[in-house]
Amino acid sequence: MKQRINPKNSAKIMGAYSHGLRVNVGDSEMIFVTGQIAMDKDGNAIAPGDIEKQTEFVFESIQNILKETNASLDDVVKVVIYVTKIDDFSKISPIRNKYLVNSKPVSTLVEINKTVKEGCDIEIDVIAIKKK
Repeated sequence: MKQRINPKNSAKIMGAYSHGLRVNVGDSEMIFVTGQIAMDKDGNAIAPGDIEKQTEFVFESIQNILKETNASLDDVVKVVIYVTKIDDFSKISPIRNKYLVNSKPVSTLVEINKTVKEGCDIEIDVIAIKKK
């Protein structure tokens, strides 16, 4: 069984996807959170040019999506971070470490050309697992 997760305060969905999916797997649930960018619910980029503020915003968005399933960032087992400037790693890493201090998930960070929204310089997706 799978359940779509689309919190009301999240960014407007721009296509055939969900912000998250909860999937039952035996005695646990896997929560897949789609790539989140620093965009408000009206489609406006948050803090263009400020990678720290964008990173904070994205982790808060992910946290809100996970809360919809009674999960938290402590349940995250994998994180993938996409950035438009790899040189921003030193600014992103401390924020990432703050939010994922307890979960210490496997992690990937890659540089990309751009995200789907002009002014958004980071996109993060996660997978979490929690006991039912």
